[in-house]
Amino acid sequence: MLVVDDDEVIRQLIAVNLQLEGFEVDTAVDGLDCLERVRDVAPDVITLDVMMPRLDGWETAVKLREDPETAGIRVVMITARAQDRDVVRGREIGVDAYVTKPFDPNELIRTVRDLASGNRPV
Repeated sequence: MLVVDDDEVIRQLIAVNLQLEGFEVDTAVDGLDCLERVRDVAPDVITLDVMMPRLDGWETAVKLREDPETAGIRVVMITARAQDRDVVRGREIGVDAYVTKPFDPNELIRTVRDLASGNRPV
């Protein structure tokens, strides 16, 4: 599991909630950090914030999908931006799920658990 968010409080909140559910969690501070760490971490699922400095969540997701080594990693966008056009854009990129901020930790855990087990979230 790799949690990517430039906001330290949100990043730690997500990480702690997932760790309490038994997930092994690593974190990254933005998209570039994610791309630098993804091969070492080898996560089943990545949570990505959309609005981040250096490399945003959209571009990070595109780069993950373009690379054969990371293309199969499940991606959850955690964002305050979940308008229809954002969901369509995510679908075109290959994002697996959306969780909107402010998020319900139980919804996030359920989504990540579903994706980690190979299912699509409901």
